[in-house]
Amino acid sequence: MTPGTRTATAALPDAPPITTLVCDYGGVLTNPLAETFAVFSDSTGIPVEDLQVAFGRATRRYGVSPMAELEIGAIREDELVRRVLSELDTDPGDVLRGLPFGEVWFRGRRTNEDLTAFLRTVRAAGHRVGLLTNNVREWEPRWRAALPVAELFDTVVDSSREGVRKPDPEIYRRLVARLDAVPATVLFLDDLEENCAAARAQGMHAIRFDSTDQAVRDVGRLMDLPALTEEPSGGTS
Repeated sequence: MTPGTRTATAALPDAPPITTLVCDYGGVLTNPLAETFAVFSDSTGIPVEDLQVAFGRATRRYGVSPMAELEIGAIREDELVRRVLSELDTDPGDVLRGLPFGEVWFRGRRTNEDLTAFLRTVRAAGHRVGLLTNNVREWEPRWRAALPVAELFDTVVDSSREGVRKPDPEIYRRLVARLDAVPATVLFLDDLEENCAAARAQGMHAIRFDSTDQAVRDVGRLMDLPALTEEPSGGTS
């Protein structure tokens, strides 16, 4: 890991306090993506390595990742399935057994309950909490059913509704505008460093999520919440 990439630089003494925490969804408020891929592989009988190769081939064929296209609403879920599985010469009906891709995909999605509890504590301390997610329009009922969205978040910025995704600077500008916040008062938590770097470029603080315990400690430190820096009981990573 490159030194200094995981957490944001400590705020200067005269900098405004951080008053808003914004979280990513997949891989932060859920289990890691690798686990979701593994369950999808078990459900479909397609080895994870073959799935990764198929996504790569589809990306090269169309010049853009099919998942990236799906996450901005440029294609629908069935088109992603067609692009990816055609690279494997596999019948989607046989692989998915007639089910939507999202239904099979979400078999491997688990909510990070420890981090969800932490967000409740951050809100109880008087801070705002937002969600900035690269997500899929067809999956919205599924992920919203897994999280108490109205209870946890002051605002939700979803790429599939915005037509733009992280790390494009525009989605961060929209986030800050919806929050009506100064960027320096916002702390962003994401499991991908490129998304964190893009947030920092907009003047926000950012922490790369490695584990729940690490995130809780780092967020507590940067938001000056010493009482919230203890490790959560479950230790979900």
